[in-house]
Amino acid sequence: MEQWLEWARGPVFRACFVIMLLGLARAVVLNTVSIVSLIYASKKNRRAVPWSTVLTATLQWMFPVRKGFEARPVFSATSMLFHICIIVTPIFLGAHILLWERGLGISWPAISNLAADYLTLLAIITGVALLAQRMGASASRAISRPQDYFLPLLIILPFVTGYLGMHPNLNPFGYNGTMFVHVMSANLIFLLMPFTKMSHVALFPGTQLISEMGWHLKPGAGEQVAIALGKESDPL
Repeated sequence: MEQWLEWARGPVFRACFVIMLLGLARAVVLNTVSIVSLIYASKKNRRAVPWSTVLTATLQWMFPVRKGFEARPVFSATSMLFHICIIVTPIFLGAHILLWERGLGISWPAISNLAADYLTLLAIITGVALLAQRMGASASRAISRPQDYFLPLLIILPFVTGYLGMHPNLNPFGYNGTMFVHVMSANLIFLLMPFTKMSHVALFPGTQLISEMGWHLKPGAGEQVAIALGKESDPL
């Protein structure tokens, strides 16, 4: 099992990480091309780009203190805590930083092990809570796809196995087996990130601009759409 663990930490990790970087770079390039095309079309149609609206909307979705908390306060608070935990914990965990230092010679300040434990447990709890809220709300179930249930479980898995690996007295499984699942689940996250909803880690800043530019019709466009659909005589 130790050889399998080294295989997961070595060539599999490098391959998945490179695929993630290349996939996200491709998505960012395509997204940027779409944004540039929308800006060019707006200038051609003499429409001003709503930069202030885009910036405000982006910040509101990144930090949904007002907009999200007014509509779904419990879900918004849970989601915010979940995202903070799953970003801060793996990046600033001392054991992870040590791996980067050994491999590439780079390092940065780490959080304490106690803080990592609390953040890990909070990530697990909030992840399960988000999944339960999605399954319990009929509106969420109606628009959910299989990946909406699979991805939260996949993201939670490295935190569960990582916590068990760091606390052998609580771990009913062997250390190497637990860490193999830990590393391979993280590798799978890297591999799937560019091809699933997780790609929003790189695409999120541009989504609001595309929404503002692509979905807001110019004055009179509604009537033109109705005519094109043959619905101009239908009541509003």
